[in-house]
Amino acid sequence: MAKEGSEMTEETQQMIEKQLSNENEPVESSCDGKDMRAVILSGFGGLNKLRVTKKAMPEPVDGEVKIRVKACGLNFLDLLVRQGTIDSPPKPPVVPGFECCGIVESVGENTQGFEIGDRVMAFVNYNAWAEVVCTSVDFIYKMPDEMSFTEAAAFSLNYVAAYMMLFEVANLRAGMSVLVHSAGGSVGQAVAQLCSTVPNVTVFGIASCFKHTSIKGSVTHLFDRSTDYIQEVKKISPEGVDIVLDCLSGENTGKSLSLLKPLGTYILYGASNMVTGETKSFFSFAKSWWQVEKVNLFKLYEENKVIAGFSLLSLLFKQKKCSLVKLVMEKLLHLYKEKKIKPVVDSLWALEEVKEAMQRIHDRGNIGKLILDLDKPPTPLMASDSTETSEAGEEEEETEGDDIKERMPFIH
Repeated sequence: MAKEGSEMTEETQQMIEKQLSNENEPVESSCDGKDMRAVILSGFGGLNKLRVTKKAMPEPVDGEVKIRVKACGLNFLDLLVRQGTIDSPPKPPVVPGFECCGIVESVGENTQGFEIGDRVMAFVNYNAWAEVVCTSVDFIYKMPDEMSFTEAAAFSLNYVAAYMMLFEVANLRAGMSVLVHSAGGSVGQAVAQLCSTVPNVTVFGIASCFKHTSIKGSVTHLFDRSTDYIQEVKKISPEGVDIVLDCLSGENTGKSLSLLKPLGTYILYGASNMVTGETKSFFSFAKSWWQVEKVNLFKLYEENKVIAGFSLLSLLFKQKKCSLVKLVMEKLLHLYKEKKIKPVVDSLWALEEVKEAMQRIHDRGNIGKLILDLDKPPTPLMASDSTETSEAGEEEEETEGDDIKERMPFIH
């Protein structure tokens, strides 16, 4: 940690000196240093729709900050974006990614609160998977001195989402019980850590069996998702649980609702059961939708249960609740400084290894967060696999037959 801090001081100084020298030099053209590496999603579909290429570097406008990106976070949501499964997807080509961290390189006019050299983490409404990002000061937060860029890239989205679901939506208090699906994932691990900051909270975790050894210490009770976890939970807590956090949907929705105590809260924050193959599947989408138990409002009223949904990105970019998120981030950074929470990182990947990283998420193989490290060189095999181009510079498309083949996981 100390080594990273010393390196960052030198890098920040060089960046400031470069900025000052550039003020006395003519503006360079896009072919003379104004390009950057970025991941481009050329269309919706499989991994072949992703490639790393050069594109024009953005510049900040009023109220924006330009960040030299050091690391980005990967989330299951990014997989849904690639497939075009989300509601109102962006028009390709687009640079994916919603969170990153790095060093402030410049600021736009009338921009307050940040200076060149500040170490920051940020939310971005797409465009995060690139060497340079510009975003509004409303979505940027200064990193603690002791926080590494790897930790920062694993912090923003997962911990803010986990905190707001637990404390803003479900009102978690001492003595309550929480059931979290995908307990081994980055949000699941954030939920487990935040629950440990409240006295006597019981956490029931659901995860694939191969993850149990690594995460069993983070939850009170751990169950294999392939077993009848409903009965196992009821053996321990016959009345059920106070809070359910569900990122799966489908058949798990009805099961989760059946576990709620009176005045309990069920929160849906994802629908990963819709993703089966590499590309969007209408059958998987329809199956997941039909498996959701239709809610009887009168039964809901009689049983005193609460059903809620949560989307942090909608809260930020559509509903403009930036000030609320800033308050939550302040609380989270305080918990981090007190060493009560610490991001769990699964693995680091070069930008050129984005396909392999995304495949690992698809295979549900990660424990904690996957990070794109902008300074990490790719391994030769992964580099050729992720950046394969034709002589014309265009991505080599997979054949139709290859596109529907089931891929083997890259990491075992």
